[in-house]
Amino acid sequence: MRAYSRPSARGQLEGFLAEDIGRGDVTGALLHEDARIAARIVSREGGDCAVVAGVSHARAIFGLRNCRARAVVRDGSSVSKGDTIIRVTGRAQDVLACERTALNLLSRMSGIATETARMAARLPEGVHIYATRKTAPGLRRFDKEAVEIGGGKRHRMGLFGAIMIKDNHIAAEMASRGVSRQEAIANLIQRAQMRGRRRVHPDIEVEVENVGDAVLAARTGATTIMLDNFGPARIRSAVSTLAKLNLRDRVRIEASGGITRRNVAAYASSGADMISSGFITNSARGIDLSMEV
Repeated sequence: MRAYSRPSARGQLEGFLAEDIGRGDVTGALLHEDARIAARIVSREGGDCAVVAGVSHARAIFGLRNCRARAVVRDGSSVSKGDTIIRVTGRAQDVLACERTALNLLSRMSGIATETARMAARLPEGVHIYATRKTAPGLRRFDKEAVEIGGGKRHRMGLFGAIMIKDNHIAAEMASRGVSRQEAIANLIQRAQMRGRRRVHPDIEVEVENVGDAVLAARTGATTIMLDNFGPARIRSAVSTLAKLNLRDRVRIEASGGITRRNVAAYASSGADMISSGFITNSARGIDLSMEV
């Protein structure tokens, strides 16, 4: 199989813009070719402040059509309703051709950063919110960057980033080898350790569905244990069991599954070291922005 080469950020932005313009902006072509305009991108959010993310990418999109885009606020800044984020000048046809692409990406990234910041604010010191791979195809780079801007962690960027033995890997090993669940977990961890000796993959994460599997994974060599769809009470029980068996210091505990802003504080107080949430990338609401000429 041919190795995948991830396109550059600029290459992706060019693709986003080309998708919208297609064979040409037929409405923009009605404007005089030499007409120039000045515009600003503003926040239309009221109440709870929004965290801006994606400013550099929005500026780069305008730059693809030789427009001048100046950032008024930086990524990670909080803005309220009416605040100016970017000022743009250039040919009217070019500025307006870039408008929607820039706004869409800036809105999405800012929404993710805002939700991440709100969840991170509910965590005690030393516990972090992590993004998952639940991102829109083609947007993972930007989604995970937004999480980091909002105060979270990226986790692995893709399947290539770290060994994470999930439930379906275990099920596939059971089905193909005719072994028990416990044997499948042990087999996969042992293979991961052998692979780690040849390649730099120091972490081995294992998703478990019960405390017994967590104990087995810790004893066999896992470095991170994902307690998937465990409630806070079950996580506390699992952490307590690992501690009693002198296994707690060997592993990091990751809480995952159904974690949102409403319940993140309860998970953070359960003894988990990491909180992973697909909600921050696949369910965060985009920040309401507009461009005013």
